[in-house]
Amino acid sequence: MRRFLLLDDTDVQQAFAAHLRHLREQAKLSRAALAQRSSVPAPTIKKFELTGQISFRQLLLLWQSLDDLARLYALTQQDAFNAKTPSSIDEVLKDGL
Repeated sequence: MRRFLLLDDTDVQQAFAAHLRHLREQAKLSRAALAQRSSVPAPTIKKFELTGQISFRQLLLLWQSLDDLARLYALTQQDAFNAKTPSSIDEVLKDGL
């Protein structure tokens, strides 16, 4: 059974921050090393990891430095999203969602 979550912007910001922090730590990069690699200042990285607050451009720079930017880009492709989302109750019942 598919579960629906009630999310707000803060939840998503915190999830992005936690994901990128995990990747940074997994790569054994300090904030200073990531700052040098991404051109995002270390204090901005610290603030992001603690609060989830960052500019979109800086988020993309960090993501590009730690993960595959194509994965993030794929979220914007409507065809891929629509293919996964049932458009009628019949589709839901047929697929057993």
